Amino acid sequence: MKFAVTGSSGFVGGHLSRLLASEGHELVSISRRNGIDVTDAVALTKAFTGCQVVIHCAGINRQLGKQTYSAVHVEGTRNVIRSAEGAGVSKVVLMSFLRARPGCGSAYHESKWVAEEMVRSSTLDYTIVKSGMTYGRGDHMLDHLSHSLYTIPMFATVGIVEKLIRPLAIEDLLAVLHASAVDGRLSRQTVAVVGPEELRLRDAVRRVAAILGKRVAVVPCPIVIQRVLAQLFEWTMTVPLVAKAQVRILSESAEPGTHCDPLPADLRPQREFVEPNIRAGLPSPGRFGLRDLRLCRGCLSRNF
Repeated sequence: MKFAVTGSSGFVGGHLSRLLASEGHELVSISRRNGIDVTDAVALTKAFTGCQVVIHCAGINRQLGKQTYSAVHVEGTRNVIRSAEGAGVSKVVLMSFLRARPGCGSAYHESKWVAEEMVRSSTLDYTIVKSGMTYGRGDHMLDHLSHSLYTIPMFATVGIVEKLIRPLAIEDLLAVLHASAVDGRLSRQTVAVVGPEELRLRDAVRRVAAILGKRVAVVPCPIVIQRVLAQLFEWTMTVPLVAKAQVRILSESAEPGTHCDPLPADLRPQREFVEPNIRAGLPSPGRFGLRDLRLCRGCLSRNF
């Protein structure tokens, strides 16, 4: 089969592209790195020609310049749908977010919801995958968490009373995406995908710290302080330690924001957030360095 994957250079899109390529499928990679942007409808229509399925993974967790939630999540999805319809694509699989919903006061959440609604109202067959916090090699969670623990072994909670999280292994998410795109399952359905284990973020951090051989100090931190820190990280870091949208995500529950169709038993995630699965996703050991600062990008190497 021939697939197009938007956001193919990102975490989920990259893993999915490698899986599909390993099975011998023909791939069209859509990302800013290879010169095709979801804001370019003409280029998308040309790229989608001959594809049976488009897997739309492109997304951002912070706004930077012209890369806004409206431009990427809303207008980008509108372009993907129109181009897919024009190119004769039969199905689109949309990567959305677990808590995406209307009228909640978060531009991130609301833009993801608008994208879902556009997919549901299109002429295409579809599957919408609303995933929770996902971890694996190349993710944001384990990558930044491990580097922060090597730099300063301290963790500030998101809220004095933490919400529970359900970490999702990338392999379990890929199984749902594969079933939707390759096997044609979950037709015209919206499904929520979360990990099988429920725990506090501080306990997840302690598990990672133990694997790294680090003792971590957990400091209770009000959400308002985390929002201020997130803004500072967005201003100063090339990839923020935590973005404002992520603070909002971590301050909410691990339940879907809207009604979802039930996930079939064979696709329900089984991988718990335990040592073998955590180790598989950890990056090379190392601290944050000057290269992680936006002002120093490209001038210094990360201090590993």
